[in-house]
Amino acid sequence: MALIHLDTPFAKELGFTSDRFAGWLGKKDGYIYISFIESLHPGKGHLSELFDNILKLGYGIKVPTPFARMRAIITKKGFKKTSEPFAPEEGIMDKCEVWVLRAQH
Repeated sequence: MALIHLDTPFAKELGFTSDRFAGWLGKKDGYIYISFIESLHPGKGHLSELFDNILKLGYGIKVPTPFARMRAIITKKGFKKTSEPFAPEEGIMDKCEVWVLRAQH
């Protein structure tokens, strides 16, 4: 998985900037993984804007093992609960909960 760090050119395209978020994203197989981010200004719509920008660029979104607050948000946005191997590239095939919103083509 390729990491997407805050304020890089691609991150800026997504709206993933250090004035809005802390953390990082991942990119793999046509999906942006939202595994470890924190909104610096909760309730301002920055996460919704990030989701919208990801989808507009043709990527789907995956959220592995979300905390309760994130689970509530993504459930409202239509994400579907699935599972996939935790780290197959490292030989760790144990299943992990992953919530998915497919790209809108």
